[in-house]
Amino acid sequence: MTTDSSDVEMLPQRAILSYIKDLPNLCSLAGLGCTLLAIYFIIVGVYAAAMIGMIWAVAFDWADGLIARRMSGRTGTDRQFGGQLDLLIDIVSYGVTPAILVLSFADFSPAFLPVAFIMLVFGAIRLSYFSTFGLSDDAKYTGLAIDNNSIILVFLFMFAGFFDQVVFSVILAVSGLCLAALNVSQIKTPKLSGNPINVVLLAVYTFIVTGIYGWTLL
Repeated sequence: MTTDSSDVEMLPQRAILSYIKDLPNLCSLAGLGCTLLAIYFIIVGVYAAAMIGMIWAVAFDWADGLIARRMSGRTGTDRQFGGQLDLLIDIVSYGVTPAILVLSFADFSPAFLPVAFIMLVFGAIRLSYFSTFGLSDDAKYTGLAIDNNSIILVFLFMFAGFFDQVVFSVILAVSGLCLAALNVSQIKTPKLSGNPINVVLLAVYTFIVTGIYGWTLL
């Protein structure tokens, strides 16, 4: 990735780690920690714990945006750094993690590698498009926002026990492909995370999901 050096020189130079103390960035990093736990539990096959990690990653992602919009005193550099950090974390949380989930539940069968690759490619394209063009003129996303992938997959996984593993592996893969296609489609979807009411609804959903999956871990 190349960067215009003239743009960099215009920004105030601060120590790299100084940006960690910014509260929205702390939320973003907490979400990254949840994503790491989710990936770990996916790989070792503890899917209930993985689902909890995945939904909490979304919760922290939405929270950092809400906090950032309400905080005063943040500089343009703070906002730019936070936006880049958020973007990089999103590809791990909503691109890499669901792809690993599909592979892991299919016992890492090579047949599912193309599915995982398409999910990764479409996720990266979706995030790059948003980073370049932002919201549409009517303040909506073009394509399904990629954070919805985790929200939907976490809900879908509640029904895994009703199917044979092979059958649900296919269901999971098809669902991942459909979500990936929606991510790069031309449909217009509202920015759900920009509404405080939706953030509260996600918080309720997060606690419900945590309770349901947590109960299965007892």
